[in-house]
Amino acid sequence: MIPFEKNLVKSTWKMMAPMADEVARRFYERLFEIDASARALFKSSDLPEQRRKLVQALSLVVQGIDDLSTLAPVVADLGRRHAKLGVTESQYESVGVALLWTFEQSLGSKWTIDAGRAWASAYAVLAGIMKEAAAS
Repeated sequence: MIPFEKNLVKSTWKMMAPMADEVARRFYERLFEIDASARALFKSSDLPEQRRKLVQALSLVVQGIDDLSTLAPVVADLGRRHAKLGVTESQYESVGVALLWTFEQSLGSKWTIDAGRAWASAYAVLAGIMKEAAAS
């Protein structure tokens, strides 16, 4: 990722942080709407707690985006945990789609094409690390 993209990820997350729980709620609603198979992964989960974990993970990513070498091991561990839960390749795709849609809906007119590209790039890097770790 280039510095411009990293800065967009940080600045847009800063705008969403005050409404983070609503962003997370919207994300899970959209994910379950577009990928019914994802709902099964959360059937025994406490969804408010899951939303908290999502916000925590997104915050961690944003804070660590300037130093991927430090962030990568944490993300890889998350990928291994997701593999144990049975997360599939197609579900990674669904998560990416739901995440970008959620951010666009949450930011409204403050969401730009550049912000979308920056978040898509960030997600691609992170999902790549997670999937590689899950396969090992």
